[in-house]
This record gives sequence, structure tokens and C-alpha cells, in this order.
Amino acid sequence: MTVTQPDVSIVIGAYEAMPYLVDCLASVEAQTIDPARVEVIAVDDGSSDGTGACLEEFADRAPMPVTVIRQANSGGPSGPRNVGLGKATGRYVFFLDADDRLGPEALERMVAMADRNGTDVVLGRVEGINRKPPQSMWGSTLERTDVWSSNIKFTLSAQKLFRRELLTRHGMRFDESLWTGEDALFTMEAYLRADGVSVLADYTCYYLVGREDGKHVTKGGSYTLRFDSARALMNLIADMVPPGPRRDALLVRPFLVTLLPQFGPKFLKDSAKIRRHKLELAAPLMAAHWNEDIARRIKVEERLRLHLVARQETERLLEVLRFTKSGQQPAALLEQKGRRLYLAYPYFRDPEAAVPDAVYLAEPREARAHPGYREGGPGLLLRRALRKLRRTLRSAGRAATAGH
Repeated sequence: MTVTQPDVSIVIGAYEAMPYLVDCLASVEAQTIDPARVEVIAVDDGSSDGTGACLEEFADRAPMPVTVIRQANSGGPSGPRNVGLGKATGRYVFFLDADDRLGPEALERMVAMADRNGTDVVLGRVEGINRKPPQSMWGSTLERTDVWSSNIKFTLSAQKLFRRELLTRHGMRFDESLWTGEDALFTMEAYLRADGVSVLADYTCYYLVGREDGKHVTKGGSYTLRFDSARALMNLIADMVPPGPRRDALLVRPFLVTLLPQFGPKFLKDSAKIRRHKLELAAPLMAAHWNEDIARRIKVEERLRLHLVARQETERLLEVLRFTKSGQQPAALLEQKGRRLYLAYPYFRDPEAAVPDAVYLAEPREARAHPGYREGGPGLLLRRALRKLRRTLRSAGRAATAGH
């Protein structure tokens, strides 16, 4: 007797997940995909609140095969996910956190999209319940895209559909040495190795639930863990992508999402000792990866803060943070007949501080909001000409392929 391979292995890592686990499992039962096409592998990571018993009870009644594994607490989400991944037999794997839940048609739609397009990763639209998920990647459904042509680099959580063959071929696992950001590392690697990524933006596939008790599978932990996470992701990108604009475009993410918040409003409240330590931890990351191309891709205020972090200038960084916290807006200075716009945050053209003008120069995306700014000049004309040339070459290439 042949056993049909399931389409999807749902991997659930659960630790002290009650009562949220009840709704999570109900959302699995409510899936419109045929239960025969699904298997569930649930790992109780040493819970003491009835999580394990709840999973066992679900296994007894569920319409699809359910494997429950109970183990001593591993300390983070990576261990249970790796155990579940090791047991998975489906063509695809979906990592479902025990606090969260799926939209009823989620798996059916995501599998259909991956099969239709031959893509290795599918992102289903995420909505938050008492939590705010990333938003910038849900503008439109994309049948086939990649990490370069979309905003998917800003959602690196593990709650996506992955083709298991991709993970197996590259021996991909979650890094158990990281206490936070392990999913960012895994997902970025998958994006970079994938033969195409799909974005399903017109249906909510995943509900990210904010627990009222503040506990989540991922532990908050010390600020030092955030630097570990930033370092790991920066190194992965540097190892997998050659130097140049593509690498810089991806490095924006760890600089902006992981590193910069350590030098935000909380830095004002940190002790002098912690401030010194944070700057020490940032120094090798700035030296290894920060450059003008990355700086140009972010807003002026963010760029100024990271510039001061790179220069280890604590007092000036604090002054910029106080300025921003006060709600003050920087003066906008137009030059070159309105084609250059500088935002005069603290230390702009201050001879003693000697911060380069380029740090304060707003890129068109930010400058357009200011009256009097005129986008143009030789740089814009050159960029437009290059875009037109690329489109022409692509069309010619498609026509040549169609002729064979």
C-alpha cells in the first residue's frame, strides 16, 4: 500500500502556549485544503501549562495525521522548529507559531500559488491582532518575484510556505545559537537560494497574535542578543552576495530594523555604561558593512544617527535623539535651483562637528514631500535613460526567445 506524500507539513513549536494554542489548532482544523493533503508535527518544548495535553487531545480528534513530540525545554524557537522540520515529509513546510492562527483558505491558496508558479517560497498576507506586522510588502499580489525586486526583505519571520526540497538540498536549519533573529537568517537564506518567491497579498493567510501576558515563543532577552542577530544576518548577506548595489540593498534591512533601534529613544534612557557597550558592539559591524550606498538608501535622520554611531560620537548622537524626541522639524534648505534639498538636523554645516553635507542630503523619495523641491538634473536623466535601455534590452531578449 502506497502512502501519498502530503502537500504540506505544518510545524508547530509550542511552549507555554495556553490558551492561545486552542485557537491556533482550531485554525488548522478549519483549513479548506483536503486534510489528506496535510500533516501536522507539533513539538511541545517542555511546557508546564497543559500545552502537551492539548496537543495530544488534538492529535486524537484531528482529521489529518498529527505527530506530537514532547521534549525538555530548548530555550528558544529554533530547536522545536528543527525537530519538526526533521520529521516533515510534505512537499512544502509551513512554520506556525502556537500563539497565532491561519486564515481558513491559507494553505490551499499558498500551495496553489507555489504549484502554479514553481516558486520555492510563498508569503501569505499577515494581519496583526494586538501586534503590528510589517506592511510594505502587501501592496499587490506577485505571482513570481525575488528579494531584489520587492519589499520581501522587510518580512523575515518564519511563517511562510517553504518548498521542503529547497531546505533539504541546502541542509537549511534554524541557528540554535541565536536567541533572537534566527528566523531572519533562515528566511533570508531561503530568499537568496529560492527559484522565485510568490506574494499572496489579497487574502489574509496569517494572524499574528499579541499575547496579553506579553510572552511569545521568541524571548526578548538582553540588547546584546540584537547585536548577535544583526551580525549574523549581515555576515550571511556578505557571504552569499558579492559586494555591490545588490548586497547594499539587502544590508539596509539589518541596519534599519535590527541595529538602528538600539540607538533610538531607549538610548537616551540607557546608562553611560550601556551606551558605551552598545557603541563598542556596533563598531565592528559599522566598519565591516556600512558604506555610502547603504546610507543613501535610508532617510536623513536615520543616516545621521548611524553616521554618528560609526564615528562613536555619543554626545552628538544624544543631541540628535533629543531633537527628534522634542518633535522639532529640521529646516529644509533648497539649493541648485531647488534640485538639492538638505534637512538641517543638528550639526548641519557645523565646522566643529564636520559631518559631511551628503549625510543631510535628502534623496528624491524623502525630498518630494517638501514644497519647492524639483526632481531632476543630470542624475535623474541618466537614470531614466538607463531604465529605458534595460526595458528595450529585455523586450529584445524576449522577442529573440519567442522566435526560437
